[in-house]
Amino acid sequence: MNDFVYAPPPEAPCILHADHEILVVDKPAGLLSVPGRGADRADCLIARLSGAYPEVLLVHRLDLDTSGVMVFALTPHAQRHLGRQFEERQTKKVYLARLWGHLNPERGRVDLPLIVDWPNRPRQHVNHETGRPAQTDWRVLRHEADGTTRVRLMPLTGRSHQLRVHMMELGHPILGDPLYATGAARAFPRLMLHAESLRLRHPDSGRHMTFSAPCPF
Repeated sequence: MNDFVYAPPPEAPCILHADHEILVVDKPAGLLSVPGRGADRADCLIARLSGAYPEVLLVHRLDLDTSGVMVFALTPHAQRHLGRQFEERQTKKVYLARLWGHLNPERGRVDLPLIVDWPNRPRQHVNHETGRPAQTDWRVLRHEADGTTRVRLMPLTGRSHQLRVHMMELGHPILGDPLYATGAARAFPRLMLHAESLRLRHPDSGRHMTFSAPCPF
């Protein structure tokens, strides 16, 4: 990854919803959620949003290479409320992905604990002694003619790189993954992982709301 050059997409982020408490956005692939280290990685989603929403506050993140639904808070109350929902697993996140090979059976669950692979950061890996619990449900949508599989992924926990490592451990890495895919599985223009929908309770009304963003691949 030493030859990585950060080249975020130029287009403005798509606003899915905005009110007095929350801001929901469709993050494009290739754009950092928050600033990275160094001036060359200052451009990010929250910085772009702060022009129109100077009060914007971070709640959670999506990986650089992942696209899809992200929620931001517009008040400290909303940030605390939403943060608690994520910590207590009260939100429901659904992702779409394309995987290498034909995944069988049609549905299942990966239950493998994860922890950072310190010598190879930012990679994560399975460790049954020191890893933190991580569970992902999957459901096959269809097997493609090119030998790949389109799936819906439902993480029950929120570990770093969880979906990417769990799919790799199944023997079906996510296409285009620069960290966990190898060979032909890596030779795609982007990571084929998209946060399709997010269900949460509104910090003010307490009403359940679901936000979705169309899959770009």
